[in-house]
Amino acid sequence: MTEIPEHLRKRAEEARQKAAASKPADAPAASTGGADTGSAGESAGDSRIPAHLLERAKAARSKSAGGGDAPASGGGTAVATAAPAGGGVATAAPPVAAGPGGHTQRLLTVVKSGSIQDVKALPQDKVHTWPHLLAVEFVAALLCTAFTLIFSIFVNAPLLTLANPNQTPNPSKAPWYFLGLQELLTMFHPMVAGVTIPGMGIFALILAPYTDRNPSNKPEDRKFAISLFTLFMMFWTVLVMIGSFFRGPGQNFVFPWDAGLFFEL
Repeated sequence: MTEIPEHLRKRAEEARQKAAASKPADAPAASTGGADTGSAGESAGDSRIPAHLLERAKAARSKSAGGGDAPASGGGTAVATAAPAGGGVATAAPPVAAGPGGHTQRLLTVVKSGSIQDVKALPQDKVHTWPHLLAVEFVAALLCTAFTLIFSIFVNAPLLTLANPNQTPNPSKAPWYFLGLQELLTMFHPMVAGVTIPGMGIFALILAPYTDRNPSNKPEDRKFAISLFTLFMMFWTVLVMIGSFFRGPGQNFVFPWDAGLFFEL
């Protein structure tokens, strides 16, 4: 159960002390019949209880006290009636269950709002893919296409001479984005270099979101993901650089400052 706040507890304690202090002063006034009749007569005009209900309640109290119309001296409560000045029906003041200090409401307990209702104050940082993301990507694709078209009008592509089937260039290198695989072919069996190693790398990247379930977006909290991506990028970057600048005729390892560069775009 939730604890009652300290200021409400002090207020209730002061009300109880006030009610205990006013009890001896109210007792003599309650023992005199004249005061009761006067107060009942003053509040009789304000009551809205029908007369037949008051008579029925009076008969029931008299019957429970021992019978008869007059209540017994030891028990029962006398209901004083008085006729109003206008000649209406006589009524009596209804009983009021008042608490300490005359208050008619009592505090049972204080219930915190979090226990009875779900308060969601967290900001929502998610948006829909369409149109917030795809619209931006579509505009970016249009800009890239327009830039490529305009650039190709003013700058010619670096094409080589026509291929001669009687003369194979030495060394014969693949495009730069395949030089990593070509470099692996010089070190391992084609099955290992072309299937096993790339397949293991792709499978490790597929499993990365399931092995690292950290929801944080901060780089300092994603050490595993950043380390895995850095290892993958450095592995292929080193292979591409070796195949581009350190492989000469016959795919032999050479130093570019000694034998020159054997690399064309």
